[in-house]
Amino acid sequence: MPTSASPAVGRALDILLHLSSRPGPVRAPALAADLGIPRSSVYHILTVLVDRGFVTYIPEGQLYGLGVSAFEVGSAYLRHEPLERLARPLVRALAQQLGQPVHLGVLHGTESVYLLKELPSASHAPEPAPELVTDVGVRLPAHLTANGRALLAHSSPAQVRALFPSGPLLTRTGRGPRTPAELRRSLAVERERGWSEEVELVSEGMRSLAAPAFDHLGQPVAALSTTWRRAAGHHSVDEIAERLRRAAARLTASMLGHSPA
Repeated sequence: MPTSASPAVGRALDILLHLSSRPGPVRAPALAADLGIPRSSVYHILTVLVDRGFVTYIPEGQLYGLGVSAFEVGSAYLRHEPLERLARPLVRALAQQLGQPVHLGVLHGTESVYLLKELPSASHAPEPAPELVTDVGVRLPAHLTANGRALLAHSSPAQVRALFPSGPLLTRTGRGPRTPAELRRSLAVERERGWSEEVELVSEGMRSLAAPAFDHLGQPVAALSTTWRRAAGHHSVDEIAERLRRAAARLTASMLGHSPA
């Protein structure tokens, strides 16, 4: 991935990324301290970003937050679909290799949102694909889905606590974590092993595994998952997990502009 020769451009992007990660507007001195940028530079960059609409200045409290132009760029992302474009061949290939449905999902607050779904061709499927609720655009509680758990497991503890401050947590089948503490314990195990799973937490008789892909900051941005009938697995869990992890690593490399190994 090409590196920027302009420190000012890099700092402007750092400011935008930092603002996007905060729960609300912040003051310029806090930005300077958090990012290690001189205050004079922060004020200069903020002035330009405000002028272009990427940052909004709130006089009351002397706060800065994301502006309309930042929203417009985010909306353009939905039209360009770069993540889906990069992931689609990986999702399609994985579905053929495993002979079962494969998904690409992202985290939106406390929900998993499915962006892609691929089914294996008849010649690669050992049995008809199961009926699943995880169609493209469907949202499900993130703490119950393998996709969501893979992303939560690699999110910061502070973010998980903010998303799930208190219980009881919602269930669909009567199974799954009931309290935030129970959720955090299970996520810690999944983070350590590098992949996540759910067994009949979303649908009776179904099992799912997922592995996360990361951005240039090492933050989880999407997860690849696969779902099959619990009683009809044609691969070992270890084999499925390894294939998912390899595919997720390739997606990470693609997002970073590297040639996947």
